[in-house]
Amino acid sequence: MGAMEYTAGTHESMLTPGGAAAFARAFHDTPDPYFGRAPVQVFAYDPGASLRDRRERFRVVYDAIVAGIGQPTLYGGSVEGPNVRWRDGRRLVLLAGDRLRAQLSVHGTEALEGEERRIFEWGGAWSADEPYDFGFLPFVWQLDRSGPGERPTERPGARPASSLEHFQGALEALLVAWVEQLPVQVGGDWASFSVTSAADRGRQLLISYALGDGLYISVDDRDAEDSPERAELMRARGWHSRDRGWWQTEFPEPERAEVSAVARLAVTELRARGTREPEELRARDVSCKDRGELWLPGLGIRH
Repeated sequence: MGAMEYTAGTHESMLTPGGAAAFARAFHDTPDPYFGRAPVQVFAYDPGASLRDRRERFRVVYDAIVAGIGQPTLYGGSVEGPNVRWRDGRRLVLLAGDRLRAQLSVHGTEALEGEERRIFEWGGAWSADEPYDFGFLPFVWQLDRSGPGERPTERPGARPASSLEHFQGALEALLVAWVEQLPVQVGGDWASFSVTSAADRGRQLLISYALGDGLYISVDDRDAEDSPERAELMRARGWHSRDRGWWQTEFPEPERAEVSAVARLAVTELRARGTREPEELRARDVSCKDRGELWLPGLGIRH
């Protein structure tokens, strides 16, 4: 395909899925004429759209682009929207969304990734009194399944949370991103991780999400008595049911309110068991259906 023309206002217009796929093909195969150009707007989200509506709007265009140029090198997303990359050492095709729209662009790989490394390294809240800024990160999750293209030789450092309140905000932002973005990019595959605390060694708090199963959180409570008083206490914290010593809460079709409830429940439980600082926390067993490497730079704790 020869160079496609940018007409006046192209980056403000909507494209059909086929038109988006054609631009993606041009960016992917012959990127030189497009370096430094404004992103091409693919579509706009409806104001106030639900997470489900946003992901279904994105799915149509994403599927068309994948059909045209193949699976991405790196799946992922930010607090603002999806962030999907077809990458080699020279050019990086980026399909990214924000609160209002989805856009398609192509960049010199080192230029874009160098700028992103600076954002990861120099941002952040330096104390608990400052607002957390995970929303400014280029991506809060990224998945490498050894697809086409070339993977980065290094990744930027993760952004640490400065307080449990910051961790709660980061966890909520990550899970909102998962609910909107994961089903389009990985279908029905689950993603999960467990949180452990140095203040309560050996205990796991497990969080997972999949389109077919919904959003799930559980905590190992096998060392506690199975009594009406214990059940009342756990339900007061936000747990729904107990199964073989694990308390769990499930939301089959989560939206923002349910995601917020899960993040609040996680931090409430950690506090109740002695955690005071996010430095005590670790994310373990981070996985997307045990396939590829899932990285969570926006979670706010080490893994």
